[in-house]
Amino acid sequence: MSHTQVTYLVFGIILVIALVFDLGLLSKKSKELTTKQALYQTTFWVLLALGFGGFVWYEDGKQASLEYVSAYLMEWSLSIDNIFVFVLIFSFFRVKELYIPRVLLIGVLMAIVFRVVFITLGVELVNRVHWVLYIFGAFLLYTGYKMFTTNQEEEFDPRDSSVYKFLKKFLPITMDDGDGRYRITEHGKVVYTSLFVVVVMLATTDIVFALDSIPAVLGIVDRNSDYAALVIYTSNVFAVLGLRSLFFLLRGAVSKFDFLQQGIAIVLIFIGVKMLGEKWINEVVGKTSQVIISLIVIIVCISGSILYSINHKKKGLPPDMPK
Repeated sequence: MSHTQVTYLVFGIILVIALVFDLGLLSKKSKELTTKQALYQTTFWVLLALGFGGFVWYEDGKQASLEYVSAYLMEWSLSIDNIFVFVLIFSFFRVKELYIPRVLLIGVLMAIVFRVVFITLGVELVNRVHWVLYIFGAFLLYTGYKMFTTNQEEEFDPRDSSVYKFLKKFLPITMDDGDGRYRITEHGKVVYTSLFVVVVMLATTDIVFALDSIPAVLGIVDRNSDYAALVIYTSNVFAVLGLRSLFFLLRGAVSKFDFLQQGIAIVLIFIGVKMLGEKWINEVVGKTSQVIISLIVIIVCISGSILYSINHKKKGLPPDMPK
């Protein structure tokens, strides 16, 4: 087996163990997660992801490892932004504490499937039509600018969501949670519960975020390397695996990271510029130097925006979700 195949094998084993035990596929019961437990689990997922980065270094080299860590931090940061929208969805539909872990579990599983599909399509598209990279670069510039100048959490209203309107138009919907079920019978007619709507909205929300994250990670990795697909897949999946515990950790502090969106926006703009100017940048800056610069930019922008958020407060943001 090649080094990359060994890394895939180890990653696959970790993924299966995680899905079976940590995400609770063997248990049908909902389990509330305290903030303390969420902190421990989030720390575990981050250390596991970074530890896997060390294994990538051992098997595939320094360059692959640095690209993996950069991609993971990028995806992890976008996951935090994703959680803010999740909080609004749960609050709007008044999802009971008891059902949140199970709904998030399904959301995580669907997110993994969608990410794999989007990554596969994106990588294949870039390999076949190279100029698509410039479209991705321009898209990241536009997305970054929009994120920096507007507040997506303020703009997002579940009742105005096209997905919610579509479901209400074509399916019989009730705002009842059905005691944890996704379909119930009312007056002899089958209707879909609010939990069903929440699951669909969580899945479609992750698709929207994937439209940002996949081009971004493609702009970080060396796409001509043997390990490019490995880095893209593993960084995305590890970021998604920690999404559930990260939600329980941050749901009570939505308004504490007011300027994180701007930090992410700067990173997206940076990667967009990098993709658009790739031909000229490659002539003056080596691949290793590029990924180190990208890693520094990601760390500085994300940590800087979090620290800035702690000392400054925006007005008019939605309240934190009660614990």
